[in-house]
Amino acid sequence: MSHVDAVFDGEPIASLERPIPREWPLFPNIRTNAMKTLWLVRHAKSSWDDAALPDRDRPLADRGWREVAKMGKRLAQRGVKPDLILSSPATRALATAEAIAKALDYGRKYIVVDDRLYACQADDLLEVVQALGDQPKSVLLVGHNPELSEFAHLLSSEITHLPTCAVAEFRFATKSWAEVGKIPPERVVLDYPKKKGRGAP
Repeated sequence: MSHVDAVFDGEPIASLERPIPREWPLFPNIRTNAMKTLWLVRHAKSSWDDAALPDRDRPLADRGWREVAKMGKRLAQRGVKPDLILSSPATRALATAEAIAKALDYGRKYIVVDDRLYACQADDLLEVVQALGDQPKSVLLVGHNPELSEFAHLLSSEITHLPTCAVAEFRFATKSWAEVGKIPPERVVLDYPKKKGRGAP
């Protein structure tokens, strides 16, 4: 697999070579807007039952499946409709992305797996986001700690840590993803499974 692959039923449907393509395989709900919305999602709780499994292959734990079901429902209730879902290739991250996609009625074939989202740094995540171009209006990115928490903190000092299956939402008043990290977000919302109340508005 190349560093970026779209997958469907476990098989790659598109290999996207560098540089990042001008046309992403976006879910067909695009609306032109001067705002960009980014959701950073830490994968749900993973299982350590099989110590022999490589880190990349660890699945979700039972608790993780409960977490992602709860967060998927909350996102659906908020009317979240990403134009693009990006996921780390790790099993636990992709399972989280697929469960959220299902809850949002987002076609699974539109999930894009990007190898750069696994075992990376916060600056690498910023580079991925800034290279998205102008086409997608809203992107949901599923990744790992510590880099995902560090990236969230880089975007807003209001966020210092993302628990498992946390969702951090950032809204930027710009038409270009290249501006992310250079301008402050207009809106920052953090939600996670153990958050009291009904979750983020």
